[in-house]
Amino acid sequence: MDLKKLFGYEGKNVVITGSASGMSKSATELLLELGANVYAIDINKIDLPVTKSFQADLSKKEEIDKIIKELPDKIDALFLCHGIAFFPGKELLVQKVNFYSQKYMTEQLLNRISDKGSITYISSVGGFGWEQVYNKAVELINLPSWEEAMKWYEEHPELIQSAYVFAKQCLESYVTYKCMSKEFIDRKIRINAINPGDTTTGLTEDFNRSTSPNGDLKEGEEMISNIFLKSWNGYAAEAKDMGYPMVVVGSDICSYMSGQLIYIDYGLTSTWKSGALLAQSSKTIEELSEEANN
Repeated sequence: MDLKKLFGYEGKNVVITGSASGMSKSATELLLELGANVYAIDINKIDLPVTKSFQADLSKKEEIDKIIKELPDKIDALFLCHGIAFFPGKELLVQKVNFYSQKYMTEQLLNRISDKGSITYISSVGGFGWEQVYNKAVELINLPSWEEAMKWYEEHPELIQSAYVFAKQCLESYVTYKCMSKEFIDRKIRINAINPGDTTTGLTEDFNRSTSPNGDLKEGEEMISNIFLKSWNGYAAEAKDMGYPMVVVGSDICSYMSGQLIYIDYGLTSTWKSGALLAQSSKTIEELSEEANN
């Protein structure tokens, strides 16, 4: 079996953001191995032999617009992988980088995506529980312009206070809400997101510091371990543990997959959900028992 043909990237145009490091860099390396023509974007310099690389600050609409003009007219797969950690005072920046720029790029490039093409995002287990803000996320998603979205953010400080969490919840809501929207489904363009668990990348120190209320690196590292690793005596993933599966999701191998939020966390969020369901079931049984006894 020819693996390059199986993946379906050979000779195809692929656009990917965040390629300078981490999960996206691993994905970019694999895409190159599979014969893709890769157009890579990052705020930092990209040191991979891609077809063309761009440096841009994707929190800024004008820089995104400039890059979009230079991307190919036909794009077979789009991977939006750029993201930053959160620090106090950077709430709006996190929204722009981790969600809104990705929505904006998707919709600006949509008419260039091939029929039966794919769009794949890197979200996070940090977006777990996205259903709780779904209505508000859809309200934001349906705003027609960047400027209106920025105004909406200003009017909803209580939502963006959670910064990283709300941005990822919006991204996961977007995939769920849009997967069968006319502009995607009529041309069979697939959209999916991977949701990584704890992963060692160039952003690890930033995430550790941002997790600590005091910005303390060691305290943040311990908190991350307690949340994501301690309960199962686990270990952090490597960048390729996320980048490689993402390439698979966007490939012809997953040609019938769309609208999926794929948690790559060694089952951690499944145990969270299981625990919540069991607690809910237990409470219901207790309530029913009390009612029967009365």
